[in-house]
Amino acid sequence: MVGAIFLSEGIQKFIFPAELGAGRFARIGLPVPSLLAPFVGGVEVICGCLILLGIMTRLATLPLLIDILVAIVTTKVPILLHNGAWAAAHEARTDYAMVLGLVFLLT
Repeated sequence: MVGAIFLSEGIQKFIFPAELGAGRFARIGLPVPSLLAPFVGGVEVICGCLILLGIMTRLATLPLLIDILVAIVTTKVPILLHNGAWAAAHEARTDYAMVLGLVFLLT
C-alpha cells in the first residue's frame, strides 16, 4: 500500500505538473517549485518502487517520511489553523495512514 501510493503520487507530479507538481508547490509556497517538484516526484517514484520490490525498504522509508511530514506541515497544518481539528483530521487521513505505514516499515 505505502509503496504503491507513493509511486502513484510521484508519477502524477510528472503527468499533471500544474495541478500536482510545480504548480501545486508554487501555490503552497514551497521554494523553487520547478526544481523541487520533479525532485520530490522522483524520490516518491524511486522509493515507492524500492518498497514495492522489498529492496532497501527501511532506507527507502526515510526520505518518504520527510516527504509526508513536509506535506502535512505545508498542507494540513494550515487547514488545522483555519478550519479546526475535525477538518484537518478529515483532510489528513491518508497522510496519517502513510506515516503509520512508513513507521511500521521502518521498525
